[in-house]
Amino acid sequence: MSVTISLKQAVTAREASIAETFRHLHENPEISWKEVETTCYLEERMRSLGLTVTTFDDCTGLVAEWGEGKPVVGLRTDIDALWQEVDGEWRANHSCGHDAHMTLVVEAVESLIASGYQPPGKVKILFQPAEEKGTGALKLIEKGVVDDIDFLYGVHLRPVQEMKGGHAGPAIYNGAAMFMYGEITGVSAHGARPHLGINAIEVANAIITGISQIHIDPTVPATVKMTMLQAGGESYNIIPDKARFALDLRAQTNQAMDELIARVRRVIEGAALSFGATIDVQEGSRMVAAEVNEEAKRLMEQAIVDVLGEENLRPAPVSPGAEDFHFYTVERPQIKATMLALGCDLSPGLHHPHMRFDQGALANGVEILARVVVKTFEHLA
Repeated sequence: MSVTISLKQAVTAREASIAETFRHLHENPEISWKEVETTCYLEERMRSLGLTVTTFDDCTGLVAEWGEGKPVVGLRTDIDALWQEVDGEWRANHSCGHDAHMTLVVEAVESLIASGYQPPGKVKILFQPAEEKGTGALKLIEKGVVDDIDFLYGVHLRPVQEMKGGHAGPAIYNGAAMFMYGEITGVSAHGARPHLGINAIEVANAIITGISQIHIDPTVPATVKMTMLQAGGESYNIIPDKARFALDLRAQTNQAMDELIARVRRVIEGAALSFGATIDVQEGSRMVAAEVNEEAKRLMEQAIVDVLGEENLRPAPVSPGAEDFHFYTVERPQIKATMLALGCDLSPGLHHPHMRFDQGALANGVEILARVVVKTFEHLA
């Protein structure tokens, strides 16, 4: 019996396991860098399969290895949840689909093993922490665990507005994103004598006006906006000398983001000079835009067609949302990578506290990921 046929049978036989794996992960969310129990659960699952497992003393997450030698094909999933208010209670919540992503990767590996498949090389499984912080991929890169990977595949559920259930795309063209944090220092004064002060709110307003007038190549989506501003106190007759602000920057390409950052900094410098204020600006974590490998994308297309049929293969979605998966290819260009875009009728939307999706789509995702591993080894043979 061929791997292709037995793999489908293996996935079908594991439908109850897929549902139970998802239920456990969904009911036990943990936020970024605190995914302790999640790491233990995943470690136990991987060790039960006889895989070699590496954990870390200084952070959560783990790496599992199946087989040995070259080539090396990687599967990556994020493992953290969001911290958000759900029905009036602040708590960890898997509203970005990472519980599903973990389920897909775990069950894809277990399905391959159940089918009797033996990789002619090594399968490396990355259970990456802190995607929501934008720093988890960089941590694994720093640890050198991806340096031997030839092809790397990730996955993300897609909202229904972008892709319907039963469909899938071979890549996700995420945009770049970055936060800037700043503090404005002016001069306090009596409200009746504004000429003696430097109003930090007016300086912030100048920044808002300036960034609204930034124009870069109109064929490349890009946006910057002020998303936090705090100034003033209980006494309303005092010109405030301090203000804190945050900016959200997004661009569809890494080159556009570089230009956007430079122009925002010029606006801030100009506002400080114009008013005579001091503005201290810090750059927060930066998420890079997608760098998709065409070879990996073609292999993912083939896996999707095998599972869902040609009629349900959809173009790779372009998303302004950021994803730290793309650090792997930007920081290690030798890695050929793409992400599966899995349609599952997800609504109302990603990060909504009551996000829901058709769990029946999980079996499709499991089989697609398992098949792309097999196809990649065949391609490299």
